[in-house]
Amino acid sequence: MEFMHADFLGTAAWIWVLFVGIVIALLTFDLGVLHKDDREIGVKESLLLSGGYITAAVLFGSWVWWYLGAESGMNYFTGFAIEKSLSMDNVFVIAMIFSFFAIPRQYQHRVLFWGILGVIVLRAVMIGLGAALVKEFSWVLYLFGAFLVVTGIKMWFMVDHEPDIESNPILKFLRKRMRVTEGLRGNAFVVNEADPKTGKVARFATPLLLALVLIEFVDLIFAVDSVPAIFAITTDPFIVYTSNIFAILGLRALYFALAAMIHRFKYLKYALALVLVFIGSKIFLVNFIGKFPPALSLSITLGLIAGGVVFSLWKTRGETTQGKPEHSTVQR
Repeated sequence: MEFMHADFLGTAAWIWVLFVGIVIALLTFDLGVLHKDDREIGVKESLLLSGGYITAAVLFGSWVWWYLGAESGMNYFTGFAIEKSLSMDNVFVIAMIFSFFAIPRQYQHRVLFWGILGVIVLRAVMIGLGAALVKEFSWVLYLFGAFLVVTGIKMWFMVDHEPDIESNPILKFLRKRMRVTEGLRGNAFVVNEADPKTGKVARFATPLLLALVLIEFVDLIFAVDSVPAIFAITTDPFIVYTSNIFAILGLRALYFALAAMIHRFKYLKYALALVLVFIGSKIFLVNFIGKFPPALSLSITLGLIAGGVVFSLWKTRGETTQGKPEHSTVQR
């Protein structure tokens, strides 16, 4: 029992165990009870599932506020809001990946679910490295701040840029190193089939596995922005990690609702660019105005995001949905 009260990255081990237990329970209930069979998830179910994850995130944040203090609670909710909003871009790219590989909606939840497990591990590694760097070299925060400002400015001027999935180096590497089936094989990620060239049975990857790997790669790229953004809010690894994971869990659940209306949020990127510039600038402003109040950071962040959402919905009113992934019939 002494281990449970030992310090781990600045927080008692039992609190980390509590968080991990909650995440495992949520994922087990999601896949083992709600979605143990492959089926299409509608917008209503997506909203309800996302609402459940958000409720869990808010309850956990409220507990953090009560047990660890108001500042920790405020930083948690700020980090949650930042990760949630920055991940909107992630949804757009995921939709493109599903469209590219012609993944039916009934299998998309399976890919997203197993992708979450990879996210949990990758974010833990990145945040652990970030925390170690900040602890040993405090000036790294200034590098994070400069990176966020530059990224925000770049995002502002590249709003209409779309990734070229066909030319993705990871996809080229996988196709070169792995046998890949011409089409899907149900919900399987790998299958054993006769090789057309040799006639012998060999292991093949399916487009479902390629989609999963690309989605993991995309999350890694987006984490390069979001992890420094939250470290600019707080250097507490527990707050950074838990706010990250809860935001990602809820967003993956909300994917099916957002994918149907992602075109309505095309101006949100401008707001996200401003959020990155604001968060990055805060690190440098500390030397002139002192520590930024967490409540003010949260208010400005939510204000920018809300403004971007409202402006997007107003500008795109009356537009029809374009490019739904499930309408694609080309299999890779």
